[in-house]
Amino acid sequence: MNENDIQKELDKVIEEAKIRVNIDVTSKFNRPIKILQIDPTDVCQAACPQCARETDKEFYRDNKRHLKLGTLLTLINHDEIMSLDKMFMCGNYGDPAASHNTLEIFRHFRETNPQITLGMNSNGGLQSTFWWYELAKILNQPTDYVVFSIDGLETTNSDYRVNVKWDKVMQNAEAFISAGGNAHWDMLAFKHNEHQIEDCKKLAKEMGFKWFRLKVTNRPLVKKLEYPVNFSRPEVVYGDIKCRALENQSAYVDSRGKLYPCCWLATPMTSEKINFDEIQASWDTDSPHPTCKSTCASCENQSNFTNQWLYEIEL
Repeated sequence: MNENDIQKELDKVIEEAKIRVNIDVTSKFNRPIKILQIDPTDVCQAACPQCARETDKEFYRDNKRHLKLGTLLTLINHDEIMSLDKMFMCGNYGDPAASHNTLEIFRHFRETNPQITLGMNSNGGLQSTFWWYELAKILNQPTDYVVFSIDGLETTNSDYRVNVKWDKVMQNAEAFISAGGNAHWDMLAFKHNEHQIEDCKKLAKEMGFKWFRLKVTNRPLVKKLEYPVNFSRPEVVYGDIKCRALENQSAYVDSRGKLYPCCWLATPMTSEKINFDEIQASWDTDSPHPTCKSTCASCENQSNFTNQWLYEIEL
């Protein structure tokens, strides 16, 4: 067997492996996937006190994983990318801007499916202004976006976004916006920063952000964090499980290349397989899966996830 024959056989094996993986994905969820969330890395410079990086005792940050495009393409093939409505990067453990492969992955999805909506959530304090300029050129469709999680002004942002440099965030946001990128400002309201909400909204508009969204977290408060005085703590919703992943036809890929029904079921980080059939079966019992209960229990068009958002306004 010559070198060309060996390569053909190798390509055949790889292709068959991809097909098997894709068949497994389809059978595992038994549903089409229209929205794909990707966590391209478990690296982040920040130490936000409520983040899984800080609360998951099993998380080993020295691994420093970076999801490769080739690994991702063993989970989703060309035709499946073409069928997606949206792909966005938002990490449980990492910031997409910390990944070595973020631009490459975005480019591949854009080139494969020019109509797809591409998005990203970031603290905004990583990479150079040139990197953000390049990102804006890839995320070039009207519905594309980057959510900058900015929790106050210079004097308060790092109270929650620990280790995130304010000047760096502002420079990167300006570079992204100046290159034509659609930027959204997401703010977590706490007692220590609620007095700056209107000033943040004003600054966001002056800088050219498209949207401003305010949120009160329902995660347990830690360290010196306190709920805002002027906004109510999110009420716990009790009701039927209305799975957002099923409603949105979405799935989640973590930095290891593992596929999950949603990002919530991917924390804490574990090597155990998720049996989604068993999880779904629990919804009609007196003991629904605790993660599903804490996020997707719904009543009167509210859920334990959606009731965190106070408002979203176009600037």
